[in-house]
Amino acid sequence: MFTLNCKGRLLLLEKPVVMGIINLTPDSFYSGSRQQATDAVLAAAEKMLKDGAMILDLGAQSTRPGSERVTEEEELNRLLTALEALSKEFPEAFISVDTFYAAVAKAAVETGACMVNDISAGSLDPAMISTVASLSVPYVLMHMKGSPQNMQQNTDYSNVTREVLEYLIWKKAELEKAGIRDIIIDPGFGFAKNAAQNFTLLKNIHLFSLLGAPLLLGISRKSFIWKTLGVSPEQALEGTIAMNTAGLLGGASILRVHDVKEAVQTIELVSALQAG
Repeated sequence: MFTLNCKGRLLLLEKPVVMGIINLTPDSFYSGSRQQATDAVLAAAEKMLKDGAMILDLGAQSTRPGSERVTEEEELNRLLTALEALSKEFPEAFISVDTFYAAVAKAAVETGACMVNDISAGSLDPAMISTVASLSVPYVLMHMKGSPQNMQQNTDYSNVTREVLEYLIWKKAELEKAGIRDIIIDPGFGFAKNAAQNFTLLKNIHLFSLLGAPLLLGISRKSFIWKTLGVSPEQALEGTIAMNTAGLLGGASILRVHDVKEAVQTIELVSALQAG
């Protein structure tokens, strides 16, 4: 069992939990996740929490392949009003901020977030690691090569599982040395990986338990699922459930998803299967 210290509140991962995705963006790849008006954000959060989400992950910048990068000022403009409203309306929720800007992470934690989810492992803002260490909040460490703008040109690996695992082992040690105590591991599905590499990583997901940290699985409605099935992101729920099941059987602790109710049910069934 893993325990995360979220600004003095303990998040116990006795069994896997669900992180619901709320995108404060006009251009995220899955249209169903886009919520820009504060009322819409609150309604989406309320539904996710009622459906069983333990964590809400707010992002104000699309990181899909080829997305246009926005400034930290624009991120803050999109983020802070919604975050303040969420913190006030749902004080029991564990709120994560999805950003690679240190200034956004700091402002978000001061406004109510209690976790930082950084796709870049500190590579896109050199102040991020020291900032998170000073904030004393959990940090999601993800593997990516390059940036969202060019990452899909960086998919050369001799052994994708080994290289991602070695990177995360090295980076986790660096974060611990910097003073970050609670680290969550994300192999970075879809970030500088092609479809075959994503399936290879998922098949070998159990190996990431070597890191001795909670494992976050972020595969919801991603292109390796819907392109393999010949459907659209909007039609990829069933495929997501199937791949989340594989991830849970491989030891995932957190499912980051667009569809909370189905993920909670998946966890319940896999837990019953493992206990049987």
